[in-house]
Amino acid sequence: MIRFLTPALAALTVAAAGPAAAQSVFYFGADLSYVNEMEDCGAVYRVNGEVMDPYRLFAEAGTNLVRVRIWNDAEWTDYSDLDDVRETIRRAKAEGMEVLLDFHYSDDWADGDKQIVPKAWRPIRDDVPALSQALYDYTRETLAALDADGLMPDLVQVGNETNPELMGELDWKETRPGINWPRNAALLNAGIRAVRDASAASSVQPLVMLHIAQPENVEPWFAAAAEHGVTDFDLIGVSYYRKWSTQGLEGLGATINRLRHRYAVEVIVVETSYPFTNEGEDASPNLLGPDTLLPEYPATEEGQHRYMVDITQTVKSNGGVGVVYWEPAWVSTRCSTRWGVGSNWENATFFDWRRGNELTAAAQYTRHAYVEPQPVTIGVRRAAGETAPLWLWGDFLGSNEMVVRLTPDADDPDLWTFETDLAPGQAIRYQVFDQRPFDQGLLPGADGFVHAVVGETGSALIHADDGARRR
Repeated sequence: MIRFLTPALAALTVAAAGPAAAQSVFYFGADLSYVNEMEDCGAVYRVNGEVMDPYRLFAEAGTNLVRVRIWNDAEWTDYSDLDDVRETIRRAKAEGMEVLLDFHYSDDWADGDKQIVPKAWRPIRDDVPALSQALYDYTRETLAALDADGLMPDLVQVGNETNPELMGELDWKETRPGINWPRNAALLNAGIRAVRDASAASSVQPLVMLHIAQPENVEPWFAAAAEHGVTDFDLIGVSYYRKWSTQGLEGLGATINRLRHRYAVEVIVVETSYPFTNEGEDASPNLLGPDTLLPEYPATEEGQHRYMVDITQTVKSNGGVGVVYWEPAWVSTRCSTRWGVGSNWENATFFDWRRGNELTAAAQYTRHAYVEPQPVTIGVRRAAGETAPLWLWGDFLGSNEMVVRLTPDADDPDLWTFETDLAPGQAIRYQVFDQRPFDQGLLPGADGFVHAVVGETGSALIHADDGARRR
């Protein structure tokens, strides 16, 4: 059937072949990079008044992924080096949790505002081949050392919040016109290649993640990365803190949905946090104060718990595969940070110091009965031997500027399909095209689209191509 669609659909871009295969396990993660240090500083963690090992505590609470950072040579701290990372991975794996290793490629905090080259590499900062080789060697040697101890991580981040150019200087945002993408791509690809090479002979093949802070920044960054040949990654990591983002939870979800359809990779919120109080145990200022609050979620234990449930449901409903809470155990102790004695995060942990560091309700967000997305297949049965391309546009892709390809079923080559996961009860509309421009669809529909509602256990929406266009 020939149907005329809106002009906006005539100039769509083709996304990747389809979303990545659905994860069998959703990641309920916790960044525990501070825990070893906190224990050395005297911190204890309680459940129902009883002191518990923090790794066991998180595992029993439903955490299945521990994230841990590594700095190159941070002389200002004894932690977040290879020995500290070994200890974290050993303890996490002993409790049955997977591990995400987060390479900062810096001697200090690398984040969405700054990426500072390690001091040992500053002399080769502008020598892209030499710097790429140094990054490759460091990454591969670190992973090889961990693998030799039976501690290969399950996921690896090549960079942390790499919104700015990798391994630059503090003033580059002000003194340079933007990211030098040939340099940036070479460095990222060197890190990715190092992970692949290090795992080639290992029993564990880590998934590779690239990570950007705040959802509004993710799509432009990955579009530029793809244009410059950065493609061999498995996961997109997104930091989401409402204090520093222009997007609410709805905007975060829409971004996740577009990303997973456009790049055929999994998407995970790899950093988020929320305060359970605006008070503080110490004089060190809280980084998440009243200015971080969303109206629906007060700074209470219940508000923190509801935030975690709702962001997790948002991620799930939009096809994301995990949520990682940043530093839920960075409690106040006698030790000092650069910013004062104690913690800058105690009001946003999962432990209430007013009750002896008792576990807060938010840690149980892992136990909530979430609405799970369901498998949806949209397909066209074609005449035998038809091999011309077929493209699908659907509002569930999240963009009026994106189509995806249908591909022949491996066991039934005359059936061309696209598979995704969508929320049960979701109303969708879509159309299939067999030629450019995408202005005439193959499938009948009163307004030029097919309309459907996703079933409680998913939907298989198979159509016959009657060849009306070609007659």
